[in-house]
Amino acid sequence: MRFSFFILLFSLSLLAQKPNLLLLKTYKDQNISGWVMSEKLDGVRAYWDGKQLLTRGGKIIHAPAWFTKDYPPFAIDGELWTKREDFENIISIVRDKVPSEDWKQIKHTIFEVPEAKGDLFERLSKVKPYENKVIHILPQIYVKNTKHLETFHNALDKKGAEGVVVRDPKMPYIDKRTSRALKVKYFKDAECEVIGHTQGKGKYQGMLGALKCRLDNGIIFKIGTGLSDDERKKPPKVGSRVTFKYQNMTKYGKPRFPVYLRVRKDMH
Repeated sequence: MRFSFFILLFSLSLLAQKPNLLLLKTYKDQNISGWVMSEKLDGVRAYWDGKQLLTRGGKIIHAPAWFTKDYPPFAIDGELWTKREDFENIISIVRDKVPSEDWKQIKHTIFEVPEAKGDLFERLSKVKPYENKVIHILPQIYVKNTKHLETFHNALDKKGAEGVVVRDPKMPYIDKRTSRALKVKYFKDAECEVIGHTQGKGKYQGMLGALKCRLDNGIIFKIGTGLSDDERKKPPKVGSRVTFKYQNMTKYGKPRFPVYLRVRKDMH
């Protein structure tokens, strides 16, 4: 009985109260006059409640003491991030219960101060005195027009970015999904189950050629682009779920121009 009690206490210690966070809807040519835009980072969402780092789902992130020692005594919200196209590395570092030296690669890029008053820039100004090698405020750029947004998005897309976020900077903090903060992706993304591998040819001889995948509706297709050489040597396992991006669907219901993004690994 005593052993079970301590197991229960330990389990409870791994969870905190799930934070109510700003969540994004999708951009569909809405009027964004006067809004700001920023890069959508492909990292791990991390909420600092003034005492500890939490995932979006309320799980404790076991950051090293040196990482959070100069954090503010108030809540901040952002993304644990290293660089573009590095999601697998980021999540492998962040999910460890015993933090490693690899945390030196991580920065906490801040895009919100949930408990602060005022508009977006006034809220972010509260973090300015705490910026250091760990805490970084995500730059926000005013959108001139839809062409400006498209040019910004395309430039980031060529660099391997996940997408763009556009927000109404005049709004006070909103702790739910809102139409005043939108994700912009000219490619759509989706998930599928890996059901097989095809062998590579030419320069990919002896490695993966393509992933054979199945959508939730049963449609089967292949993903042959977006995979690194390392991923082709050690491809996602059959049975795993992967995220991919695509332009649209063919008349047969298959994704057009599918591009592999990552294996689905949630921290929630």
